[in-house]
Amino acid sequence: MIAITLIFLLLQGLTCNVIVIMKNSSPSLGLSKQVIIGIQFLFVAFGATVLVPLLVGINPSIALFSAGVGTLIFHLITKGKVPVFLGSSFAFIAPITLATEKFGWAGTLSGLVAVGIVYSLMSLLIKWRGVGFIKRIFPSVVVGPVIMVIGLSLASVGVDMAKGNWIISGVSLLSAIIAVVYFKGLLRLIPVFVGIIVGYVLSLILGVVDFSPIRDAAWIALPEFTMPEFNWQAILFMIPVAIAPLIEHVGDIYAVGAVAEKDFIKEPGLNRTMLGDGVATAFAGLIGSVPNTTYSEVTGAIELTKVTDPKVLRITAITAIVFSVVGKVSGFLKSIPTEVLGGIMLLLFGMIASVGIKTLTESKADFHKTRNMVIVSVILTVGIGGASIELGSFSLAGIGLASVIGVILNLILPGQSKPVEMEEVK
Repeated sequence: MIAITLIFLLLQGLTCNVIVIMKNSSPSLGLSKQVIIGIQFLFVAFGATVLVPLLVGINPSIALFSAGVGTLIFHLITKGKVPVFLGSSFAFIAPITLATEKFGWAGTLSGLVAVGIVYSLMSLLIKWRGVGFIKRIFPSVVVGPVIMVIGLSLASVGVDMAKGNWIISGVSLLSAIIAVVYFKGLLRLIPVFVGIIVGYVLSLILGVVDFSPIRDAAWIALPEFTMPEFNWQAILFMIPVAIAPLIEHVGDIYAVGAVAEKDFIKEPGLNRTMLGDGVATAFAGLIGSVPNTTYSEVTGAIELTKVTDPKVLRITAITAIVFSVVGKVSGFLKSIPTEVLGGIMLLLFGMIASVGIKTLTESKADFHKTRNMVIVSVILTVGIGGASIELGSFSLAGIGLASVIGVILNLILPGQSKPVEMEEVK
């Protein structure tokens, strides 16, 4: 019964989104270009999306499937207005690993479903109280540096991926930069593709490409679905972990809004984006996958290409679903050397940090006020420094901890800070 339901949801999502894409293709960006750019965005998200399930010990194909379907669910709930791709969340790696040891994978899944329900309940609270209290809690001096931390805290990941062969990663990075700065037409819109292709060809020449993932992969291989088993202990263990991703979600939506120059907090509304994230996460837990989250890597690619049409991200979602069942395609993507992807990430993660700076400047944050300097300084040092707090089985670290501290400082320090504002908000 569950398998039939999943297939129905998949077919329905594919059909609806293909129809929407065909009907509403932008005259300035034809369907063929949309498809190419949409696939490119998956290249950006692929490494992180499959890395999380590999680290927690499950098949990455199920994560690709849940990311694709979850993204379509998100777009359905948010009226198809937000250019977002949902990929595997890194925030849950350590909790999932520990919970699986204590309660088993099936029990842990019930906790992940509960996390999705918590997101959904928060969306109802936002719907009830409005976004006014959210804007008071998250002014520009909190949101801006949190977005910067989202990008800069990932800088070491990009460097670690790139340092294995600086020649390959450097050429990949330079190729992407040249494409976005100097190329015209379609090539200017696909700098990530250009960087990956050039880097892959160079890797072939140097003989460092491992073809075993392609050789060992089956042509067609359906994801392995796992049903959750209700476990109160796992649920109580996992729910506190949702606090940090909830706060990060607000920063991510502001970041996407800054890139697209639209106020998604207002329309379709933070309550809808939170609900979309929650339902997608609950869906992932129901089929045996890891929680989803809005992907900063893809936001960086959107900023780089200036392609903000949500339809393109739905193409990315459909591509992820296709890749989840075509083993050879996934095998090829796995064969891309880490150094190639690392070179690209060096650019994309920096683009996220620049969005945070843009948020502060466009909101005209007043740094003559000591409170603002204190809030920004503490968020940056705690977030980039990787500070963590552990209370029993509950832990808060990195971006989540920095966000919480920033919110607390904003509430207790005297005075007020300016709300987030963006130029040319539509």
